[in-house]
Amino acid sequence: MNIWHTRCGYSVTTVLRGRSNVFLLAGNGMNILIDTSPGYKWKKLITSLKKLSIKNIDLLILTHTHFDHAANAKRIKDEFGAKVIVNKRESDFLMKGENPMIHGTVAPFRFLVRLIAPIILKKIKYEGCGSDILVDHKLDLKEYGLNAYILHTPGHSVGSQSIIVDDELALAGDSMFGIFPGSIFPPFADNEDEMISSWGMLLQTNCRLFLPSHGTSNSRELVLKNYKKRIGSAM
Repeated sequence: MNIWHTRCGYSVTTVLRGRSNVFLLAGNGMNILIDTSPGYKWKKLITSLKKLSIKNIDLLILTHTHFDHAANAKRIKDEFGAKVIVNKRESDFLMKGENPMIHGTVAPFRFLVRLIAPIILKKIKYEGCGSDILVDHKLDLKEYGLNAYILHTPGHSVGSQSIIVDDELALAGDSMFGIFPGSIFPPFADNEDEMISSWGMLLQTNCRLFLPSHGTSNSRELVLKNYKKRIGSAM
């Protein structure tokens, strides 16, 4: 279980690792859960939260509404009374328990998506959940006593968003991966150009570490290297 601390005393803890990371942001008496993992991970998620002695979750922030991030949103809302925050571009997907369509970023994945996406999307539907707070381009969390904000970082999906904590840590969802050595490029994205542009937006913060939903943390240097490489190849 990894824990990161910021200068203002906030902590970000990895609640679940593996198929999809789930993070807990804590500070000023607030517990904020970021994403929920796939539906079949519910028991493991609850067990992990109990081990952390978490009895209340004030906010649930969804980086986007694919099943491996949002499938347990309704359960978290019902169990802990959490207010659900999602980007307004994906609130309908969350309500219906549907997954936004994405495309492969490399040839094998593009072929795979075209071949099986219509079938897979039907099979990975999840229990729908209503949203309480909608994000457009940016949502400041100061009203909750937190030096943090949510930033719309599209590309992986139309409503993908990241959480910037204390201007030090970025919970980046699937805008980048931490799986492939030397690369942060996800295998799937709705719009590659928007995704790379989102890397640029994230680099405009002072964040030194970027925590993706899949894999391990990415340093600022690695993100900058990947950004310059992709920008250069597009020129």
